[in-house]
Order: sequence, then structure tokens, then C-alpha cells
Amino acid sequence: MAHPAQLGFQDAASPVMEELLHFHDHALMIVFMISTLVLYIIIAMVSTTLTNKYILDSQEIEIVWTILPAIILVLIALPSLRILYLMDEINDPHLTVKAMGHQWYWSYEYSDIHNLSFDSFMVPTEYLTPGQFRLLEADFRLVVPMESPVRVLVSSDDVLHSWAVPALGVKMDAVPGRLNQVTFMITRPGVFYGQCSEICGANHSFMPIAVETMPLKNFEFWSSLELVSA
Repeated sequence: MAHPAQLGFQDAASPVMEELLHFHDHALMIVFMISTLVLYIIIAMVSTTLTNKYILDSQEIEIVWTILPAIILVLIALPSLRILYLMDEINDPHLTVKAMGHQWYWSYEYSDIHNLSFDSFMVPTEYLTPGQFRLLEADFRLVVPMESPVRVLVSSDDVLHSWAVPALGVKMDAVPGRLNQVTFMITRPGVFYGQCSEICGANHSFMPIAVETMPLKNFEFWSSLELVSA
């Protein structure tokens, strides 16, 4: 969960998000070193009046500043491609959920559990209980089992939406007439919040996403209670 004046990312709750955090730190260190080198060169050029005739026309220096950026790009590209393939990997998901975007709420349908579906609306501010978050709490959360691969099929019923949960490292556009999919596996119990990340109309800011994860036994008990109440 994000907090005021937070400078970094939210704590990772999935293996993919952990990889994204590591790649962010890796790329940031490379950018920091490049920025430091460029700043040093600028200061050196401005503060000195001496000129080195071997630098004005040097084949060796031209080779270095051509090859070095290529090596840096490879050091960034290889981990990036690895994470892209990890994010697209779908290995026999244990649960499939269909998330349908509407103006301005989400509806969820558990494809593997017969007759289990519901709409998820934002809880108005006046109905919030202590401990709930304004603009983030939903009346019905998406409940999934912990440490199990989950596939979410994302689409829309009207306009463009985007199903995004930062702590899980997932963000997928909901396009009318198109079925996109995203997978994740949550490593710890808790409630993780997100919001629609595509401007979709007047109430775009009022369609939150709340994902609750629990152990498999608790999830089976919850799903049986939902079926009985339905």
C-alpha cells in the first residue's frame, strides 16, 4: 500500500514485481553512472582552459565512445527481455477470472467455479469503516488463493479501461471486443489495491480494484459460502 511522500515503488507481492524492482535498481545505477560521467566532463570542460591535442583527434577515444554505449544498451536490454518473457509466461493457471470493465465499475466472473460472479463498486466515502481507504475500497473484492498462478481475462463492455494493481506488477488494457490476459501469483496474504489506469469518462477515478488473497483452504471455504449466498 502506498503512503504519503513515498518515493519508491510499493512492496512487491508477486515474483514478477520483485523482478521489476530489481531491474529498476539495475537500470537506475547505470543511469546514475552515466549522469555522473557526463557531469564530470561538463565541469572539466568549463573549468579548464587547457587543451589536449591527443583528444581533439583520437581514433581510440572514438572507438571507446562508440562501443561503450552499445555495451551499456546490452546490459539493459537482456534483463528487460527476460522480464518481458516472464510476464507473458502462462504455466497451467490454477484459477481463471474474467474481469469486465464498465462505466464505472468492474465485474468479475470465476470461470472455473460455476455460477460465481459479482459486480465490484467503489465504497462511497460516507460508508467507509475505520481502516478502509478512500477511493480504493470496493464493496466486493476479487478473492484469489495465495501461491497459486492466477489468470485474469480482461475486457470491456463500453470504453477503454485498464486493470492495474501496482503491488502485483500487472497492468492490462480492457478493450471492447478484445480479450486480453494477464497472470500473477501472489506470495503473501493481504489486500492489494489498484485503479483503472485508462481515462474512461467522468468517473474514471471512482472504479478501484481490490484484490484479496488468502490460503487455498480459506479460498475454498469463501467460494462455497459465495455459492450458497448466491
